[in-house]
Amino acid sequence: MKTLASILVLAALASAQAYADCSYPRAPDKVPDGNTASMQEMIAAMNQLKDYNAQVKAYTDCLKLEHDTALAKADPNMSKDQKSELEKVYIQKNDAAVDAATAVTSRFNEQVRIFNAKKKKS
Repeated sequence: MKTLASILVLAALASAQAYADCSYPRAPDKVPDGNTASMQEMIAAMNQLKDYNAQVKAYTDCLKLEHDTALAKADPNMSKDQKSELEKVYIQKNDAAVDAATAVTSRFNEQVRIFNAKKKKS
């Protein structure tokens, strides 16, 4: 049992090292308020969001590449549980980045709807 625990710790450390080169993208600081934002502010926010989404894509691509590289370099005798642990770490990091990007995009889209509704009333 101690051996399995040691192996899992080593696998987690190896996976952390494997993902160390991928830089987690920083989300835009704020989403403009659709009730008060100008067209220029909304466009600037949209451009920031596009850049952020591109950075998230680059990050998730990097994670995938490093995950695949780690598996290719892994001991051929690595157990199924160890491989599963590496896969789990990859999936968690990937999903966290995608979820964060989705949340920011959703907040921005809501403010765009508010902005457009305000514009129609004018």
